[in-house]
Amino acid sequence: MTIVYIDADACPVKDETLRVAERHRLKVRIVSNGGLRPNPHPLAETVIVGHGADVADRWIADRIGPGDICVTGDIQLALRCLDAGSEAINHNGEVFTRANIGNRMAMRDLMADIRAANPLAAGGSGKSFSRGDRSRFLNGLEALVQKAKRTAGYSPP
Repeated sequence: MTIVYIDADACPVKDETLRVAERHRLKVRIVSNGGLRPNPHPLAETVIVGHGADVADRWIADRIGPGDICVTGDIQLALRCLDAGSEAINHNGEVFTRANIGNRMAMRDLMADIRAANPLAAGGSGKSFSRGDRSRFLNGLEALVQKAKRTAGYSPP
């Protein structure tokens, strides 16, 4: 059965993920380092991991498998999910694939180098999360769930 994992720290689409999961009766694991209230939704399991860099990412990567889906903005976690045979989607609806993950990793590394070379530069260059992003996410997650159901021979509980 497909499980949806949410890398929940700073995730703007937790509610949207639960809406899609509810429609398909899928379990959702909301994973964070803390600071989140447990979600009362019957399909949701709130997982609080220890503090530290990438602890939530490691928890997800150690458990995710074929047929599962990860909602994350972390490109390295997305790569680990793909390596595990699962699917990964960004908050703005971009599905991570073998075809695009290399370019995404290279761009992430380039931007880190640029920021390191100019530490006094003003930040805030990222665009805000929009309704369009939310809509693209819902469509992308729905497509991934449909794909997972087809490949796993899904039958609801």
